[in-house]
Amino acid sequence: MNNQIYIFDTTLRDGEQVPGCRLNTHEKVKIAQALENLGVDVIEAGFPISSPGDYKSVVAVSKAVTQPIICALTRARKEDIDAAVASLYYAKNKRIHTGIGASDIHIRYKFNSSREKILNQAVDAVKYAKKSIEDVEFYAEDAGRADLVFLAEMVEAVIKAGATVVNIPDTTGYCLPEEFGNIIKFLYENVNNIDKAIISVHCHNDLGLATANTVFGIMNGARQVEATINGIGERAGNTSLEEIVMIIKTHKELEFKSQINTRNIYSTSKLISKKMHMPVQANKAIVGKNAFAHSSGIHQHGLLKNRATYEIIDPIDVGILSSSIILTARSGRTAIRYRLKKLGYDMTDRKLAQIYKKFLILADKKREINDNDLLTLFK
Repeated sequence: MNNQIYIFDTTLRDGEQVPGCRLNTHEKVKIAQALENLGVDVIEAGFPISSPGDYKSVVAVSKAVTQPIICALTRARKEDIDAAVASLYYAKNKRIHTGIGASDIHIRYKFNSSREKILNQAVDAVKYAKKSIEDVEFYAEDAGRADLVFLAEMVEAVIKAGATVVNIPDTTGYCLPEEFGNIIKFLYENVNNIDKAIISVHCHNDLGLATANTVFGIMNGARQVEATINGIGERAGNTSLEEIVMIIKTHKELEFKSQINTRNIYSTSKLISKKMHMPVQANKAIVGKNAFAHSSGIHQHGLLKNRATYEIIDPIDVGILSSSIILTARSGRTAIRYRLKKLGYDMTDRKLAQIYKKFLILADKKREINDNDLLTLFK
């Protein structure tokens, strides 16, 4: 099986569904261009029929970006698909993303329908989209809670109807990693024509398992990952793009690869945080301000001897210039000597011991010791 993992970015669609994070068309274009420079394979630019603004944004992104596939979301309705087709007119590479609920909860309560009717609607939507655009992705919403036999039947039917990609979402973030991996495994073992399409995974983070579920998905055969920068998205968010990409890069034994230029991760994260007015939590993996910051004396001592003692990722690989040695009451002499040396001051062990006593007294009063504080102590 091909070990290329395609990165489908839905920051502009699912990510933008965060309350208070509405983007205008100009901002969407800027973000789309940053995603293109990052190297994503697919940009889900919006849900065209949802509003005139969303339609306009998909058109604008289609004009501004040339390398990635531009994708537009629809429900399994002809009017949705027509709007998406029209919005993608200028896209060099285009995809329709249509679908419908697969779980009995959705079929009964959301659609007031039956499995048979939903299956027919799914097939009809794919066939209708296929008349206009060759690349059609189908999403089986709430697949994480669907009956597996029915889900396999749906996947086989939409692939037969022409779907080139089938998205298996854990829409509510309900699944455990092994459970979600087994869903993908079951599909590969029970869908006769599964080799005719790419299987995609789209996981939500309601239980904090989105990234883990996505990893188990690709380990069991999925080859497209749907994610957002900074893990933003509906409710608790989506799979974090930067986490998945760096897992792939760090765990070489998995033998997966992506075409992401990882050195653009941090700048892209900052851009999206600014445009969406969504600060990144300090302890966020990969892009949080503390991701490469060290304040414990034990950690600082080890890091200064060899970075690999406490860092599994070189910060340069994600676009951060260096790790940070943060001076606090937990810092040791090694970190003090290191920081003073960077400021141009070398010293004897005796002098360092004198300064360190004063440093601890000050550090107990202040949350963090800065360079000016350190120079004052030195002088």
